[in-house]
Amino acid sequence: MDVQKNLLLDITDLKVHFDIAQKSAWPWTKPLKLKAVDGVGIRLYEGETLGVVGESGCGKSTFARAVIGLVEATDGKVVWLGQDLTRLNHKEMREKRKDIQMIFQDPLASLNPRMTVGEIIAEPLKAYFPELSSDDVKQQVKAMMAKVGLLPNVINRYPHEFSGGQCQRIGIARALILKPKLIICDEPVSALDVSIQAQVVNLLKSLQKEMGLSLIFIAHDLSVVKHISDRVMVMYLGNAVEMGEADALFTEPKHPYTKALMSAVPIPDPELERNKEIQLLEGDLPSPMNPPSGCVFRTRCPVATAACAEKKPQLEGTDIHAVSCLHAH
Repeated sequence: MDVQKNLLLDITDLKVHFDIAQKSAWPWTKPLKLKAVDGVGIRLYEGETLGVVGESGCGKSTFARAVIGLVEATDGKVVWLGQDLTRLNHKEMREKRKDIQMIFQDPLASLNPRMTVGEIIAEPLKAYFPELSSDDVKQQVKAMMAKVGLLPNVINRYPHEFSGGQCQRIGIARALILKPKLIICDEPVSALDVSIQAQVVNLLKSLQKEMGLSLIFIAHDLSVVKHISDRVMVMYLGNAVEMGEADALFTEPKHPYTKALMSAVPIPDPELERNKEIQLLEGDLPSPMNPPSGCVFRTRCPVATAACAEKKPQLEGTDIHAVSCLHAH
């Protein structure tokens, strides 16, 4: 399939800045700006999975929440099927959420402990299709439970009676019950055991193929991202520093930050694992309230020069591979 013909999501220069009040300041003192996301742009096509990686605090989850409207964008455009979501009011955005759903990181915390499994999965249906009869809702809920690997006889149980992996399956069923076009997965496997992670990732891939879904998949585990993603975006301090097809990016990373991330991925071959060179980053992640001038990575970059402080580099390249670095090679 030529995914280039079916553009779903076109994000341009997305920014999410938060005002942070200064301690012990005068009432009229201007708050500090925390630049959680600072000018990220992506294109997502029908049936495609975009992986988003980066260390904690780089803005991955804020980016995802801004796409779906759970946090307000400061600037930029989020164009969904030709319509800018950042310009919609609450009622209009609520209607669009039928097509864009989210799976959260903590499977148990994302479920209402006072509701049964059936009630949790049925809630979106009742909110958007109140005309459906209780029998129709129950039938659709049971069908979705079967799709995600849950037995129909657990429909009246509560979340605390399930394991973490089962709770995440409930969350997946709730997200899919409206048959959306896009699922945003915010680190959906990071709280699960490794064996359960593989089951959930394979389930998502199977459902994607069956239902024609597009995915934005956020994770720390690069091996998981490589397994599920068609393209990958690498974020650092609220910026996209490298983006491209998964095979190209994992085989030949160009940005120094991406190279450091890739060097930390374990290799199954013991000999290669012992002899590989790990590129350790020096220093701490700078504060998003006071990011470095020019390239945001320059304070930890092993190849930074004086020119890196003068101008902020932009993503340059093709859809296959683009990088934001003056010294990429």
